[in-house]
Amino acid sequence: MNVQPYLIGEGWIEVLDGNPTARDLFTRHYSNQHRRRGKAQPALIVGPGYKMVLITADGGAVCAWRNEKFRADGQDGVECAIYRREQGDLASRLLRTAMDLAWTRWPQTRLFTFVDPREVRPTMVKGPRGHLYPVFGYCFYQAGWRFAGTSQKRLHILECLPDRVAD
Repeated sequence: MNVQPYLIGEGWIEVLDGNPTARDLFTRHYSNQHRRRGKAQPALIVGPGYKMVLITADGGAVCAWRNEKFRADGQDGVECAIYRREQGDLASRLLRTAMDLAWTRWPQTRLFTFVDPREVRPTMVKGPRGHLYPVFGYCFYQAGWRFAGTSQKRLHILECLPDRVAD
């Protein structure tokens, strides 16, 4: 793991896109297409648009928010483009604090993300009738997100609106 010595403290630290620690965490994220194709990792890891890249002080998690003006997929709001936690606090708790930082930068904005059910291992949750069912992106649901449909590529779209999350 590529941990930088100046990352002292707790919580999230905002870094530039291309930060070595953030890039190192992203190389192990399931959505990293360069890893799959055996290509060299580019310097920047977040796509175009206004962005906020966060890493935890211990270098154990990365979260990247991206606000792109004109999206081809028709989604509106700020996308959680990357979220990966390898160590540290509970994933949903870390995500919730990252959401607060995103809403500080982009107040009252819809947050959304895509989860690939073919790539993410589900968390089995007991339903109201006692049956187990799979939940993809469980930490997002624990942080107040909800299912908002599927994309053309059959990815689950999850969203969180500022008024849905209790402080």
